[in-house]
Amino acid sequence: MDPRSEVVLRQVNLLAGQVLFINAPSDLLLKQLPSSVNAEIWTWNFSDHQYFQQHQLTSHFGIEYPKGTFDQAVIFVPKSRELLDYLLNQVLSQIKLGAHIFLVGEKKGGVERAAKQLQQLGKAVKIDSARHCQMWQMQSSQQPTLKALQDWTKTYTIQSNAQQLSICALPGVFSQKQLDVGTAVLLPYLDKVRYGKIADFGCGAGVISCYLASLNPENQIYAMDVDAFALASTQLTFEINQLNLERLHVLPVTGIADAPEELDAIVSNPPFHQGIHTNYDASEQLCQQAKQHLNTLGELWIVANRFLNYPSLLERSFGQCQVITDQQGFKVLYASAKRA
Repeated sequence: MDPRSEVVLRQVNLLAGQVLFINAPSDLLLKQLPSSVNAEIWTWNFSDHQYFQQHQLTSHFGIEYPKGTFDQAVIFVPKSRELLDYLLNQVLSQIKLGAHIFLVGEKKGGVERAAKQLQQLGKAVKIDSARHCQMWQMQSSQQPTLKALQDWTKTYTIQSNAQQLSICALPGVFSQKQLDVGTAVLLPYLDKVRYGKIADFGCGAGVISCYLASLNPENQIYAMDVDAFALASTQLTFEINQLNLERLHVLPVTGIADAPEELDAIVSNPPFHQGIHTNYDASEQLCQQAKQHLNTLGELWIVANRFLNYPSLLERSFGQCQVITDQQGFKVLYASAKRA
């Protein structure tokens, strides 16, 4: 069991009634709660959502506070400071006045920083410190106004070749404030991608998806991500650039296995973080399984840190791999499903 869940169980006598667990780790914490606690989960991680549903737990997937009346909320600290501000506004503006809000997180995951954010909204006290984690408690004494989604959106402009796009990114989304180096290295080569049915795996704020859509309005874009905030950001980015929403298919996924079949191309700046931890599983599976989702002429285009072993993984899967460029610490890799 996750150490944060163990800390919650140490203080389980403080929980009662309808309790909303926010950003909870994918374990069976809720199965160990007493009958006096009627627990539900709010998560924006589709993989975690699938896990909870498989274990018959009530899970809400999305970016908004779930409908319902909750007596308490337990927030597991997210990596992003901005995302925690968003969560606190969502909770405090909609939970009943006087409700107890709990904050739990790892010390290395920023729980002490998060506690300071909580203390700005009311009197918060630390109630436990164990397993390299902390748990804080606050009783809500105010109901702030629920902020509109647009108030949380960061917008910036990118330029590559002749294409200029505005990018909208919500809290916690990869590269929220500016274009990351890896994607910047990849963009100039996207005009070489086959037109047609294209998947953007790990779409983030929608930079690649929107760039491909702007190159050819007839492209069918499948924007895929595990994060509901990323999917919503991609939708916003399409809207602000007045791209054809009928050609955009936003898909929550647990990995490349959830991608459509018979794709003309898969393009990706593969994800390698799960919360505060580095995790290469999704990107390695992309290299190993992408060919199964491509048609006979399909292509895979990815950008990755040059030190990663993706070229060898692609060579084993596709039989070949081309390094299109190697600059600023990143390689753009290309593999074709077409047999030599």
